[in-house]
Order: sequence, then structure tokens, then C-alpha cells
Amino acid sequence: MASRIFTPEEANAALAELRPLVEAMVAAKRALDEAQEERDDVARRIAGNGGGIPPAELGALEEAVATAATELAAAIASIQALGVLVKDLDSGLVDFPAKRDGEDILLCWQLGEDEVAYWHGLEDGYAGRQPL
Repeated sequence: MASRIFTPEEANAALAELRPLVEAMVAAKRALDEAQEERDDVARRIAGNGGGIPPAELGALEEAVATAATELAAAIASIQALGVLVKDLDSGLVDFPAKRDGEDILLCWQLGEDEVAYWHGLEDGYAGRQPL
């Protein structure tokens, strides 16, 4: 179990700081996916017959991928530094380690939700979410 344990009240209080970090993570993941797709498309065209694309364009796309990956890693690190577990980069799903009746659980929150209102067991995942 993680070193920080949250109460539901503490998890909800953390949302003011956490929400913009999760928004940045989701945006960075989207930017990374798009940059990788564009880079891969250009690389395929160059490999085919050159496609009239200057090799420098591929270099610029590689740089865009690296920048997006760095931004994503920074957002994830900031979230984890708060003691929060990142579960899904695309949807902004995170878990807060917690205890319920002496048992280790995870409080579950997803970007777009107003508050931390669900929990699940360590092995249950999103599908096992239950209202607090």
C-alpha cells in the first residue's frame, strides 16, 4: 500500500490541486498520441518513396513526440508526488489509497466528476466501484 492514506474528506480537498494536474496529464497524453501518429505517418511515407517530405520534417515530429512525452511524465510525477495513483491516462482516472473498516481500499475519482464519491478494493478496479 502507498505511504499516504487519504480520508474521503482529504481526497476531496486535494481535488483543487489535483484537477489541473489531471487535466494537464490527459491533454499531454492526447498530444503525445497525436504527435506519434503524425510522426509514424510521415515515417511510412518517407520509407515508401520519400513522399516529397524533407527528412527535417521527421526530425521536427520526433522532437514534438519527445516534448509531449516529457510533459506527460511531468504531469504524472506531480500527481504521484501528492500520493495519488494514476490509473488511466486517457480518461484521467486516479485512485487515492485509503482504509475502510481497517481494510486497504482505493478511493476512486475520474476527471469530470465533481467529487470523490466512489471506492473499490485493491483488486476490483474501476468495474468494482461502489458509492461511498
